[in-house]
Amino acid sequence: MRKYVFGTGLIAAVMGGRELLQALRDKEPFTWRTALAWASWAITFALAIGSIVDIRRASTGHLAPTDSPVSGHEKKYLKDHIER
Repeated sequence: MRKYVFGTGLIAAVMGGRELLQALRDKEPFTWRTALAWASWAITFALAIGSIVDIRRASTGHLAPTDSPVSGHEKKYLKDHIER
């Protein structure tokens, strides 16, 4: 579980979301740039969660989708999982 929670993609997404929330609390005006920042954050967060799901699936012996960075490395993740 630790390797998922402390993944750099997830940490970056959480910190970016924190900054956006802080801007909302400071009563910054909501502009089109703010909307794009929120959309960008949502995409980043979804990609971080997707990579966690792919790694988890690969470590349990399932194949990762071909568009995943994990694709082709499933044996490595399965080996690491079996050694634990």
